Amino acid sequence: MNTKSIRKIVKIDEDRCNGCGLCIPNCAEGAIRIINGKARLIGENLCDGLGACLGHCPMDAITVEERPAEEFDELAVLQHLTAKNHAPEPHAVEPRAVEPHQCENAHGKSSVGMGGCPGSMARMLKRPAASTIPENAHGTPSVGLGGSARPSQLGQWPVQLTLVPVQGPMWQDADVLIAADCVPFAYPEFHERLLAGKSLAIACPKLDDVEPYVQKLAAIFAGNTIRSVTVAHMEVPCCSGIVRVVHQALSESGRTDIEVHDVTIGIDGTIKRGD
Repeated sequence: MNTKSIRKIVKIDEDRCNGCGLCIPNCAEGAIRIINGKARLIGENLCDGLGACLGHCPMDAITVEERPAEEFDELAVLQHLTAKNHAPEPHAVEPRAVEPHQCENAHGKSSVGMGGCPGSMARMLKRPAASTIPENAHGTPSVGLGGSARPSQLGQWPVQLTLVPVQGPMWQDADVLIAADCVPFAYPEFHERLLAGKSLAIACPKLDDVEPYVQKLAAIFAGNTIRSVTVAHMEVPCCSGIVRVVHQALSESGRTDIEVHDVTIGIDGTIKRGD
């Protein structure tokens, strides 16, 4: 018998739900299905309570509440996602198109450009070949606007650790970059020197609740063929917490074969330490 405890969990208001399905691709754990025209939470143990699906409901039908619920179970999520990738789920349907008038929230305000568009849907991006990066007269990558701009090295979307899926092509035979979210702003060669060829997840170890990040990363490490992890963080002491998160997640995942690199970026934009 499953025990219950007071914790945060998603609540779906079926009276408001219009069955659009925009919440489904934004639930990394696959805990929501459309059943009989309404979004339903199919298992309490599959919902982490973080509410990544909240901002993608045009009807404001999804909230997070605190109530007695089964504990979130990462192993159950992995089993559920594995089964989902290999067999169709009963009663599940693809998200249907939303008519323009349905892209309004419960207050009658347009949610286009905010939560009404599935902007967190996982997708792979085409990376430019290294030889296509334009260089200036000095032989260094060009910086500018228009045709002279350096191309992005981002290979997937989304990138925020809360939103990235637990499983997917971005994690298969992958070199992964876990970056504190100030790093890309401070380090001018972030794309070319750190991101190129890697799958990315960003987080803030100071302002975010990092315990869910440990659980999320442990599930990612355990369920995918990841080759290496590079952890990039700022030199300020609070930012090194992201390193502890990664090592704790590796320990909980049971993976001892993943190579880990630690890169420290100075607030002056230089690499202070890298292994």
